[in-house]
Amino acid sequence: MPTLYCARWVLPVSSEPIADGALLIDGTQIVGVGPRAKLSAECPHATIRDLAESAIVPGLINAHSHLELTAMRGFLEDEETDFFAWLRKLTSARLERMSPDDLRVSAAWGACEAARAGVTCVADASDSASQSMQALRDVGLRGVVYQESFGPDPRLAAENFEKLREQVARLRELETTLVKVGVSPHAPYTVSAPQLEMIAEFSRAENLPLMMHAAETNMEVSLMHDGTGPFADGLRSRGIEWRAPGVSTIQYLQQHGILETRPLLAHCIHVDDVDIATMKKSGARVAHCPKSNAKLGHRRAPFAKFLEMEIATGLGSDSVASNNTCDLLEEARFALLLARAAGGETFAGPHLSAEDVLRTATVGGARSLGLAGQVGELQAGLQADFAAVALAGPHQLPSYDPVSTLIFASSGRDVTLTVVAGREVFSDGVLPMVDEERLGARLKEIAVKLAR
Repeated sequence: MPTLYCARWVLPVSSEPIADGALLIDGTQIVGVGPRAKLSAECPHATIRDLAESAIVPGLINAHSHLELTAMRGFLEDEETDFFAWLRKLTSARLERMSPDDLRVSAAWGACEAARAGVTCVADASDSASQSMQALRDVGLRGVVYQESFGPDPRLAAENFEKLREQVARLRELETTLVKVGVSPHAPYTVSAPQLEMIAEFSRAENLPLMMHAAETNMEVSLMHDGTGPFADGLRSRGIEWRAPGVSTIQYLQQHGILETRPLLAHCIHVDDVDIATMKKSGARVAHCPKSNAKLGHRRAPFAKFLEMEIATGLGSDSVASNNTCDLLEEARFALLLARAAGGETFAGPHLSAEDVLRTATVGGARSLGLAGQVGELQAGLQADFAAVALAGPHQLPSYDPVSTLIFASSGRDVTLTVVAGREVFSDGVLPMVDEERLGARLKEIAVKLAR
């Protein structure tokens, strides 16, 4: 039986807002988008879901996260002025204090938070990818989980790559129509050049999406250009030879085959016009993580320039260890305000608009994950991934424009409904597929263990 979801506003993103609009859903697909009166007349036997003073929007797409680190929300605050120390503490805690079940619970709690905030699709980078894949499946979300690969020592490249091949083979068994596997050579400072080349070839041969952290910090710039700084010192202390290539991270990734995979590159803060042109030519995509970048003091990515150059760009929360929330509406607002505050950047006029960042959080995310034409917009024939955001709160009224109200006055806490492939995964304050009370209790136990 088809279901007609009705609301004060429907925001298809790919077309103009529809007042008193509706979505007609049949199975996993959208079969109609338009005025409520028109769709009601065309399908009089549909079940009606009246969402009243809300906006129905395409499901939000989190283009970069680390769900397994959700238990570390607030755990690393004392290290934020020293990213190298921050990474060391994070890695040590994950490896030494968190069991596989801890990581699964942590990832599941992150997936619950995402669903509650209207996120329907997650691009997750994980060292424990099986746990993250299971978490997305348990909550009912769509996503790509990128199995991370580490190994800065070129002498161990073949061994590390073989480990990745074996991991991916096992992860393939967990794939569903909604949850897919990818690969992630972690970063230029944690993966050697020979290993990058092996992973890039593997990605192309197996048609595996590839994601990588790139151009995130000044330390990375120093490592690449002249072989100095904490990353370089850390490699030398481990007896690993590093010869600085003398180029930017983007040009380094081009030299070693990564850009040939049309990768999803997280952060891309320290890039210049030549780098951006290289990214555009290669078809590389960007996961823009403005809140995490700012919180860790890594400066600001040229977001407006990415959009101006029509580089596929989505918004990412990064881990809540460096952001504290998975809230794509808040991320969109911050991205917009930060770009405007920068000054001098232009896109379609003197300022980015609320419409620009709503597109980035939806269809932009779909493009960055290679899912354009499947999700990210409200159109007949696409998957029924959408969310409803209440617009009647005291912090939202009066509302003169639904998109502005959504971006400037709303947050994930205003989401009342999240639907993935036609299934309601969050409704009326409840996640029907998981036991949140049990997960929350376990998460508190993990926090006690981490704090010791």
